Amino acid sequence: MAKTDLSILIPARNEEFLKKTVEDILSNIEGKTEVIVVLDGYEKDIPILPTADPRVRVIKNETSLGQRTATNQACRISEAKFIMKVDAHCAFDKGFDVKMMAEMQDNWTMVPVMRNLHAFDWVCPDGHRRYQGPSGVCTECGKPTTKDIVWIAKTNPQSTAYCFDMEPHFQYFREFKHRPEGKGDITESMSIQGSCFMITRDKYWELQICDETFGSWGSQGIEVACKTWLSGGRVVVNHKTWYAHMFRTQGGDFGFPYEQSGKKVELAKHTVRELFFDNKWDKQIYPLSWLLEKFWPVPGWTEDARAKIKAWPLQNNKTVPGILG
Repeated sequence: MAKTDLSILIPARNEEFLKKTVEDILSNIEGKTEVIVVLDGYEKDIPILPTADPRVRVIKNETSLGQRTATNQACRISEAKFIMKVDAHCAFDKGFDVKMMAEMQDNWTMVPVMRNLHAFDWVCPDGHRRYQGPSGVCTECGKPTTKDIVWIAKTNPQSTAYCFDMEPHFQYFREFKHRPEGKGDITESMSIQGSCFMITRDKYWELQICDETFGSWGSQGIEVACKTWLSGGRVVVNHKTWYAHMFRTQGGDFGFPYEQSGKKVELAKHTVRELFFDNKWDKQIYPLSWLLEKFWPVPGWTEDARAKIKAWPLQNNKTVPGILG
């Protein structure tokens, strides 16, 4: 194929909708864009992907190496200027790739507007429908149900700003869209939701995006945003295009394919606090207080925590105690 401008990286472990996601991408890209999929230790139902399409490349791991490691594997074989990490259960706007690249700058991380993906319903013989979630009999009549793929990008809500609290937890920053700086085609965001983001390949490696010391999964949006902002870049949302992400928050057989133990989630949070809250990251030119003040007021932050952050200057990589206990 012609020289690739964008590589879409998809780390996938036991992802039911991977094939549908890849097909959706292929039907909507309009530029010189490829898809690099990492089948990260599939245990069953290995998807048949359109590998005859020259825009698709696949890496297979016999055992799972973790989401960050798998993303790095995909990025290593890319030769494109831009890379876009995407979850394996997403739908996309027509021409999203060219709309994103047309606005990108070399020190930015960019995300599209995020919609919610209504991927499927459970349907019984009587036609009763239950919105996507764990399997089971019909809640209205008790009869067996089958899965009906609908693949609808819901137009409400549409998320355009994100932040993180002092724990840190990911947060939607709904108040920001009502501020003057939250309006326009390209707006800034304190953080991102890690299911989809674009960055240059050179910047990806320079900032060590998907740093494997954070663990397989967790706090990725915070990691990417802090590394971008604190090194002098910008995190922006492109309102000219969108993607839709399927959320799996109901548990049961509709949970996350990567392990989500409390210990591993806490490892990612601890690494965020140590690197960014304590200003120990060796590539930062701004302290976290600079980012907090830029977006203040920020949901999930108290005035006391704000004051402590402001009193904690850039430490030039010296060992310092945690500022929030």
